[in-house]
Amino acid sequence: MSIAIVTGASSGMGKEFVYQLGNYVQVDAIWVIARREEALKALQEQVSVPVRPICLDLCKEESFETFAKLLAEEKPDIKLLVNAAGFGKFGNFENIPAEEDYRMIDLNCKALVAMTRLCLPYMKTGSHILQLDSLSAFQPVPYIATYGATKSFVLSYTRAVNRELKGSGIRMMAMNPGWVKTEFFDHA
Repeated sequence: MSIAIVTGASSGMGKEFVYQLGNYVQVDAIWVIARREEALKALQEQVSVPVRPICLDLCKEESFETFAKLLAEEKPDIKLLVNAAGFGKFGNFENIPAEEDYRMIDLNCKALVAMTRLCLPYMKTGSHILQLDSLSAFQPVPYIATYGATKSFVLSYTRAVNRELKGSGIRMMAMNPGWVKTEFFDHA
């Protein structure tokens, strides 16, 4: 079974990727990953490609173990991975609780690396990995310091691993949009 996987699929850019994928990639199903199960299930009626909701909190280590088991059982042919899960917080760094910074690093960086590592063994020549990044990756941005730093990590990681994958025929790309009106701002 050929699939696309989208993390952060319950809202924002991740959800938009799910809406658009049927027009750009030929797959048997799209596996959608996020914490909000109801939002994932709603995608099943909104998309022409079959959608498989997978409710996981990518800030929790056990989510990666669960997903690794699912991949081992199903052995899918992953044509596309879109790592769109992430969040940011606006404000002076002194006013943002340390726990929020740590969760941001876990989701924006650690989860992205974990999902990439878990999916790569199930990808073949012609497969793609799209890492949702940000223009914040290119310069320090006061009042979203940790968010910007996580996006710098995503850019550097993506460029380096893409180079390492060159001989495999698998491509990895960081997408660096500017401000896009999504739920991101409701939580940031």
